[in-house]
Amino acid sequence: MIPLAVAVGAAIGAPARYFTDRFVQSRTESVFPWGTLTVNAAGSLALGALVGSGASATIVALLGTGFCGALTTYSTLGYETHRLIRERSTLLAALNVLGSLVVGLAAASLGYWVAAAVAT
Repeated sequence: MIPLAVAVGAAIGAPARYFTDRFVQSRTESVFPWGTLTVNAAGSLALGALVGSGASATIVALLGTGFCGALTTYSTLGYETHRLIRERSTLLAALNVLGSLVVGLAAASLGYWVAAAVAT
């Protein structure tokens, strides 16, 4: 049951990542990867909230591992950072890495704290 839950969540999360990234990126003229930052922040917030809520193992597999795992993207973060370095936008590349870490950790923590407070 758990592997099926992961697969179903991923089947929804991957297209959600693609369409969200394209939607956000189409609204900016910046070379900075705002779409990737957006999906990574949203996925971190959702995963933090999910874990903080004390959800069952099946729900964590479906929404956490499956959906959030497919929604967020470390490989694209790496690729886009490499692209920025190659284009000699080293400041943006550094901001992409640092910003993604800070925003991701803050979002996950916020999600966890809010969900844990609501669950008690």
